[in-house]
Amino acid sequence: MSEEILINVTPRETRVALVENGALQEVYIERALRRGLVGKIYRGKVCRVLPGMQAAFVDIGLERAAFLHASDASPRTADAIADNGDAVADITRLLHEGQVISVQVIKDPLGTKGARLTMQITIPSRYLVFVPNVANVGISQKIEDEQERVRLRDIIQLFMTDQDGGGYIARTAAEGASGDALRADMLFLSKLWQSVSEAEKVAKPGAVVYDDLPLTIRVMRDMLGDQIEKVRIDSRESFQRAQEFCNQFMPDLDTEIEYYPGERPIFDIYGIEDEIQKALDRKVQLKSGGYLVIDQTEAMTTADVNTGGYVGHRNLEETIFKTNLEAAQAIARQLRLRNLGGIIIIDFIDMSDEEHKRQVLRALQKCLDKDHVKTQITEVSSLGLVEMTRKRTRESLEHVMCETCPTCSGRASLKTAETACYEIFREILRESRQFDTEQLLVLASQEVVDLLLDEESTSLAELEAFIGKPIRFQVESLYTQEQYDVVPV
Repeated sequence: MSEEILINVTPRETRVALVENGALQEVYIERALRRGLVGKIYRGKVCRVLPGMQAAFVDIGLERAAFLHASDASPRTADAIADNGDAVADITRLLHEGQVISVQVIKDPLGTKGARLTMQITIPSRYLVFVPNVANVGISQKIEDEQERVRLRDIIQLFMTDQDGGGYIARTAAEGASGDALRADMLFLSKLWQSVSEAEKVAKPGAVVYDDLPLTIRVMRDMLGDQIEKVRIDSRESFQRAQEFCNQFMPDLDTEIEYYPGERPIFDIYGIEDEIQKALDRKVQLKSGGYLVIDQTEAMTTADVNTGGYVGHRNLEETIFKTNLEAAQAIARQLRLRNLGGIIIIDFIDMSDEEHKRQVLRALQKCLDKDHVKTQITEVSSLGLVEMTRKRTRESLEHVMCETCPTCSGRASLKTAETACYEIFREILRESRQFDTEQLLVLASQEVVDLLLDEESTSLAELEAFIGKPIRFQVESLYTQEQYDVVPV
C-alpha cells in the first residue's frame, strides 16, 4: 500500500492530505485564527463544581467554560493512561470553587459544548509520551510483541532518573526504535517539562503554559512511519522546518521529504480540492451506481445505503450484498475523510443471508482498522442497523469549513410558498381585527407575491371582501420564501 502526505501552506491556513494509493483518506485543516486547542496546557480557575454530574467547569480564558470530569481530575498511572483505564473519585474531594489548577485540553469545543479538559497532563514526542508526577512506565497496547514490550520497558527504566519528575509511555512508533533514539526523546521531554513547570509558577488563570507544535511538525511527529513513502510540501520555509525536525528526531526514517515548487497548486494535481468539495455533500456516489446519504446532526451521524442505478446481474440478494460491500468500504473512508465522530448509525440495505451480513461487517471492520482514531462496532441489530462509535477530539470537516445556513437555520428545508400564503392569510385576519386601518400592506418575496396574485387570487378577493379592506403587495427582494410582514397602513 502506497501512502503519501501532501501539505499545502498559506500564511493563514495549513492543510494536510493523507493519500493512499491515489485516493484521499484524511484531511487536516489548521487556521491561524482558529488553531485547535487539543494538547494545550492552561492555568485554569474552577468556577463551578457539580457533584450531581461528578464534574467541574473551569475558566481557561475561552468564550465558554471548559468541562472537567472527575475521571480526568484524579491521578492515575502511566500504564492506566496507556490502557485507557478510568479511575473515578468524588469531585468534591478533588476540587473546590476558586481553585487554580493546570489542565490540558483533550477535546476542542464542539458545537455548543465547551472544551473537554484533563488534569492528567501528557506531553508527546516522536517515540514517547511524558506523564508528569507518575514515576512508572507504560507501553502502547498496539505494540503486541511481548519481547518488544519488555525491551522498551527495560530501556526506558534504565535511562529514567529522579530528576525527570514523571514517567513515560512508549508510543506505537517506538516499536523497533534504538536505545539512543529513546534516550534522546527522554532528554527532550524532561527539559520541556522543566520549562512548562517554570511557566506554571508565574502564569495567571487563563494563560497558556504549553502549546503543541504547528500542524506541519505534528504530522511529522505523529504520522510518519514505514508506510509513508513521501511527504510533499509546497512552502519552502515549512519544508526546511520539517526537514530539520526529521533530521533531529527521526534520522533513520526512510520517508522522502520533498519541496514542491510547481506553479500548479499541489492539491489540484492529486484532485484533492474536488474530493474535499465532495466530502461536504450529503450524497456519495458508489462506482457500481449505488449511493450513500450521510447526515450529520448534533446527536449522531447516519449513513443510509441505496442501490440507486445498480441493478445487478444475478438476483436481488446478490445485488444487495455487492452494494453493501462497496458501501462498507466507502463509509469507512468517508468517516476518516469527514472526521465524523460520536455515535454513527449505518443503515445497510436489508440482507436475509447471515453469511452476507458477516462478510459486510468484516469488510467494514477491516477498513476501520486502518483508521488512526479509535472505533467500536456492534453486530447488525434486529432492525438491520449497524451501530458504531468513533472517538471525537476535533471538529468535523463540515464544521471547520461551513456554518449553519442563515436562511433555513440548519433545518435543510424551507416552508413552501403555498405555506407562506396561508400564514399570510391568517396574519391578515389578525391584523384587521386588531387595528382600525384603511388598508393592509403585505411585504413578501417574489415567489409568494406571484402565488398570491395568481393561483390564490380568488381566495385573496374573498378575504378582502370578508375584512372590508383592500390589501396591497410589495415585493422585498431580500426576503426569503418564509419571511413576510403584514403592515397596517
